[in-house]
Amino acid sequence: MNSDKNSSRGRQSGNNKGFQKKKKEYKKIKSTPQANPEDGIRLNKYISNSGVSSRREADKYIASGNVTVNGTVITEMGFKVKPGDEVRFDGSSISPEEKKYILLNKPKNYITTMDDERGRKTVMDLIENATKERVYPVGRLDRNTTGLLLFTNDGDLAKKLTHPKHNVQKLYHASLDKKFEMKHLQKIREEVIIEGRKVFIDEVDYVVGESKTEVGIKIHSGRNRIVRKIFEHFGYKVVKLDRVIFAGLTKKNLPRGRYRELTSQEVNTLHMI
Repeated sequence: MNSDKNSSRGRQSGNNKGFQKKKKEYKKIKSTPQANPEDGIRLNKYISNSGVSSRREADKYIASGNVTVNGTVITEMGFKVKPGDEVRFDGSSISPEEKKYILLNKPKNYITTMDDERGRKTVMDLIENATKERVYPVGRLDRNTTGLLLFTNDGDLAKKLTHPKHNVQKLYHASLDKKFEMKHLQKIREEVIIEGRKVFIDEVDYVVGESKTEVGIKIHSGRNRIVRKIFEHFGYKVVKLDRVIFAGLTKKNLPRGRYRELTSQEVNTLHMI
């Protein structure tokens, strides 16, 4: 009996030590100093959070005198914006926005632009009810190309996804006007020079279960109309072109003409590119 009591006390003592240790750790966590919003945030971050540009681009705008705070032109890189300050970019008032990420499955006959002076339908018409924040398309798809198009007001992420050094991959399904010959498939796999510059093609092959007019091509080039130009280089006309994957995002459960917000996991994955 005594030995049981002693072992019980020992277990309780051990548990108490563990509890005391956890209490100390908890106190340490609680006492960690937090950033005080009253201290303000750096001007370049404020501009980026407002959806105007990336932080790097914001530095250039600041140095060029494009930004005023409370009516004064600011060219100091480390300047901090305090709560209540009025910040203007090229004369227009700006303020930080909640970051939004909208994925659209673009249909044909919509142009990738914010507005069009000729009154044509734009991709902005399709997402006008998606968010109150002002978002922008990341990259572009030409009028007759369908498929995935991302919109965001996160300037840093948009810059990352469009910069060549990050090798962001895009997979397209191309429908051609005639059967794609094996010899041309082999040549595309080797090297393609378009307009005097090499095109980096990651993968190309026939679409499984389809006729030889259907070709899948994966690239990380962001050059304008580059997929169409690749096939035209070999004498083929692209009848249909659909972007089915962009930066790991797919069209799963996203019908043509519809949009959805990215999940937090998808956003985190994009930031890790």
